[in-house]
Parts: sequence; structure tokens; C-alpha cells
Amino acid sequence: MKSILIVDDEKSICQSLEGILSDEGFNTAFAESGERCLEIINEEDPDLILLDIWMPGIDGLETLKQIKNLRSHQLVIMMSGHGTIETAVKATRLGAFDFIEKPLSLEKVLLSIQNALRVDQLVAENTALKEKIGREYQMIGESPVINKLKEQIKLAAPSSGWALITGENGTGKELVARAIHQQSTRAGKPFIEVNCAAIPEELIESELFGHEKGAFTGATAARKGKFDLANGGSLFLDEIGDMSLKTQAKILRILQEHKFERVGGNKTIEVDVRVIAATNKDLKEEIKVGNFREDLFFRLNVLPFSVPPLRQRKEDIPRLCEHFLQYFCSKESREIKSISDQARDALLAYNWPGNVRELKNLIERLVIMTPGNVIERSDLPHEIHTTSGMGLKETSKIVSDLPDSYREAKEVFERQFLIEKLKKNNWNVSRTAEEIGLERSNLHRKIKAYEIEPE
Repeated sequence: MKSILIVDDEKSICQSLEGILSDEGFNTAFAESGERCLEIINEEDPDLILLDIWMPGIDGLETLKQIKNLRSHQLVIMMSGHGTIETAVKATRLGAFDFIEKPLSLEKVLLSIQNALRVDQLVAENTALKEKIGREYQMIGESPVINKLKEQIKLAAPSSGWALITGENGTGKELVARAIHQQSTRAGKPFIEVNCAAIPEELIESELFGHEKGAFTGATAARKGKFDLANGGSLFLDEIGDMSLKTQAKILRILQEHKFERVGGNKTIEVDVRVIAATNKDLKEEIKVGNFREDLFFRLNVLPFSVPPLRQRKEDIPRLCEHFLQYFCSKESREIKSISDQARDALLAYNWPGNVRELKNLIERLVIMTPGNVIERSDLPHEIHTTSGMGLKETSKIVSDLPDSYREAKEVFERQFLIEKLKKNNWNVSRTAEEIGLERSNLHRKIKAYEIEPE
């Protein structure tokens, strides 16, 4: 039952309000002055306050000011028999939800109270939703590479520089983009996402810049684009490496001039948008083959972030599993499941080509499909629960085929290892160096030393 505090020095007003509010199912309390009102809210937490302006002692406006200093979220509706537009405006600026003139219309009082409580409920739901979204998009892990990435975000986010996030599919580039936005001065403004790879080439410009009515077949009304919607906030361009050169040129103009025209229009629109781009491609290689503009790369790459693959941060796997287990068990209304030591060892041994996204999808499947509350190694997919290492027989066979000299055996193994990894990555040196944890220049030297040639 909602509680309402009535603050008025006229007893007849208080009695009238008590009668109607009680009939409507509200609990009521009274204060005859502003001073008494402040004493009560220090001890209690009313859902709403009906506050008269003209009272002995401190008046209603000063009381409102002090209420907001004590409790900024407090709902307050002002009442006055000598109200003016100036007074109403001042009360609203101080944080009052509404202003009601005396003599009171009980219907208007009830309507104002209902509107205030409805808005308060929406605010509470919105806050809870933001907290839920925040939990879903938090970066989980305390490995050295993740802590380094978090520190880079903390340093770069408050600036206005554009950012370029690189990393394999499924590593969490969107999480980095959201963290940059949330820790920036634009946190209260929109965060708009665009997956450049998912939008057909003929629609990408309309999606980004909007269009005017009649700009093309099907454009029955004017529509704002993503740059318009992100004005004042951040625009996340995911998979920007898949964007056409024509669209890249228009993006570059916006980054330089902060203005654009909608498709089919000639009106120049100015925007204030921070662009955060992401890609799983090696843009330097894309520039070499003519698929990406070098000037756009340098414009975006002001603040570079590299998101490590899961195989380079395996110490984070137990925490990620726990996080996903709690999330999906709650979502599916299941008892919280746990992972056995043997299953955990298998998860740690697996190479995770699909990165964190693959782990997340697997945990969701295990929450739904595992009948017991403990996930055993046998519950894992075949490719994972058989990955805890080669058997003794297989390992012995490999060792027996190597030269007797340790140095020669090491060279044979290293050369073959590098060839297999380069094959897997289509002979992309940068991607291979990132996967195996070597500097690109160091890998180039080894390729040259071992005389490895692409097949």
C-alpha cells in the first residue's frame, strides 16, 4: 500500500484529503509545517508528498528544496491557494512533479497522484532494466590481458577520441565498445549499434544517414538514420571492414565535418557523435588489397583496442562459466548448476575457436539439456571432453619420430607447428601471430629462417 505525507497547516484540507485518499487505498500521514515534514522524512520514506506552499515557518518552496537535497528521487506535488505561473515554474524547476491550485479538485488531486506514481514506477523499471543490461554486458575476467584492456578503456573512455576495436569473432568487441561508452561523458546519451555486415549494400546508406520521403521505392516517409539517433552519444559500427568503399568515403566525411545529408535530400544535418568501430579483419591487409580506405583507418585508429581470444586468457574460463551459469539458470528458472572438476579441466584444455561466444552458447545448452545439477565431463560435446590432451601412446609416437638432438627436434616441431597455424589462418601472418602469442615481426623472422613458403 502506497503512503502519502500531507503537509499543510489547514486541518480541514488534511481531513478532506485523508478521507478521499484512504478510500482509494493509500496510507496517510500529516505534518503541519515544513520543519515537521523534514523530521518525518528523516525517519520514514513516503511514496509521495502533497506539500502546501504557504505555511508558517519555512514555506513550501524552501521545504521542497531541502527535501530534494535529502532525497532527490522523492515525489512531491505542490498545492497553493495563491498560485501564480511564476511560482509554479519555480516549483517545477526545484523538482516538483506537479502544481495544484486551491480550492482542491479531488479528482484532479487523484489524477495527479496516479500520474506521479505511474512515472515513478516507470523510472524504477527503467533503472532496473539498465542495471540488468549492465550486468549482461559487463567484462568478466581478471587475467593479465583483460586487466590491461580494462585499464586502457579506463584511460581512453573519458576522451572524445574515436576508437577502433580489433579481435576475432566472439571475443567481446561489443562489450569493449559499451564499456568505452559507459565510462565516457556521453554515458547518459544513446549508444546505437550498426552491424555493417548484416545490412545489404543498397540499404546501408539509408540505415546510417536516413532518407527523405520518395528517395527510393518503398520510402513512403522520411526516416532518421543511425547518426541522427546517436546524436550526443556513441555510434558503434561493428564489422566496419565489410563496409563498401563508397560508404567508407561518406563515413570519412562525417568524421571530418560532423555533417551529412540524408539519402534523397539536400539539407545538411550536423551531429555530435563519437564513432567506435570494430572488425575481425586485418585492416592493414585490407588496405593493401584495396578493400579499405587508408585515410579512414587512420581517422578511426586514434584509440586502438585489441581484444584477446579466449585461448590467451584461459584463467578466466572458470569465472566466465560461473557467470553464464548464474545468468542462464536464472533466465530459465532452473536451480543453479555447477561444473565438476573433470568437466572444468576439459573446458580449460579446449582451444575455443569461437571464443567467449562459443563458451556462452555452450553453457546455455548445458543449463537446458543437462538433467542433473552437476555438469559432468560426459555432458560436454565430444570435441571438448576428448580434448584434455593426447593419450600417452599418441604422444610417444610423435616423440619417437623426432630427431634425437633436442635442438633439431625443437626446430622440426616449431617449423611444422608454424606451418599448421599459418594454414589454419589462410597464411595471414598477423592473425597467426596473434593466435600463437608472437610478435608479428618475430613470426616473420621465423618464417624466413625456416624457409616456409605459402602453399
